[in-house]
Amino acid sequence: MNPEKTLIAVTSGKGVVSFSDLRRLLEGLGFRLARVSGSHHIYVHPSIPRPINIQSKGKDAKPYQVRQLRDIIKEFGLRLEE
Repeated sequence: MNPEKTLIAVTSGKGVVSFSDLRRLLEGLGFRLARVSGSHHIYVHPSIPRPINIQSKGKDAKPYQVRQLRDIIKEFGLRLEE
């Protein structure tokens, strides 16, 4: 799924988001992968004071982490970068 469709899925709270789509969305929003520790992928953003940690549940992203990203998108007004 492209980042625009993934952003709609995340912000609407509907459906399951694949782990790879979530990673692409994070990068499209300006996050960068800071480190990987086991299954934990830690992303940071220059405008956000706290990192976001994502892990897969099989091939999908964990639902609570999708909700955390949705809250961060709303709180900081994040948009996809051109």
